[in-house]
Amino acid sequence: MKKLYFIINPQAKNGRCQKVWRKLEKILNEQNILFEAFFTAYHGHGKEIVHLISEKEAGKKIVIAVVGGDGTMHEVVNGAVANKHIQLAYIPGGSGNDFSRGYGIPRNPVAALYHLLRQLEEEASLIDLGKITNKDEECIYFVNNMGVGLDAHIARKVNLSKIKKLLNRITLGKLVYVYFLLKSVFTYQRSSIELIIDGKRLTFDSTWFVTVSNQPFYGGGMKISPNASPFDGQLNITIVHNLSRWKLLFVFITVFWGGHVAFKEVETFTGSEIRISSPGMIQAHADGEDIGCTPLTSITCRKFLPILSKASGQE
Repeated sequence: MKKLYFIINPQAKNGRCQKVWRKLEKILNEQNILFEAFFTAYHGHGKEIVHLISEKEAGKKIVIAVVGGDGTMHEVVNGAVANKHIQLAYIPGGSGNDFSRGYGIPRNPVAALYHLLRQLEEEASLIDLGKITNKDEECIYFVNNMGVGLDAHIARKVNLSKIKKLLNRITLGKLVYVYFLLKSVFTYQRSSIELIIDGKRLTFDSTWFVTVSNQPFYGGGMKISPNASPFDGQLNITIVHNLSRWKLLFVFITVFWGGHVAFKEVETFTGSEIRISSPGMIQAHADGEDIGCTPLTSITCRKFLPILSKASGQE
């Protein structure tokens, strides 16, 4: 069996990811699996570790498994896209774990490890990957979704908050998004946003947010884009606009099962190339990570990333 590389975020889920890794490490040793583990120590470290492994195994096929949350996966993906020899796997160890939901990976870390070991002899699936180019021509990739507006504002608040750690400690981490929504909904300033989707120009007034999805889930299990698929060569766009603050709260409740798409103020589109602009700068995120502000000159979809997942073999 080939050597496995693991990139672990020991701070994920308020430090409980360390305990997850100890369980996994014990299983790997008991089964005499050849592996090497790296631990992230700061923001962006996951991407750097991928480059380190790539240099070490130059030209060879590599399997890198992420043990952490969606933020860690985002970093590793952005490090892996430049190396066609890397196959990625994911073992959920964070508080959101939307990647595991969207890609058919067991939510239990031990089950996910056994699943990975079974998948090693199979071909990895090439999944769609979103590529964002900003006004400075910098490229950022996303594997779950990206967004502009209120959801990016909330994502930034969540990532900087101390309450996230507190709620994770008492196993209520999913409530942190709800907490910051309630805190922000009565102060957030809406804006008009212009989208160009595959050449078609659309303008939306009083826009709360725009989300571009590669799979259905975000925010720790909310079904923001029920029909999104990482295998169809398309990105799914969701726009929420022209509704009151109180109605937004009601619509938000329905996002957990995907019912929000029935409201007339929620519009959905699909496309393979999107541009987003606005009169002023509006905050943006990719996979829940802050990526600055609009304008975003290009958001494209490409079938690029090899993933070992339950969905392997789907096209």
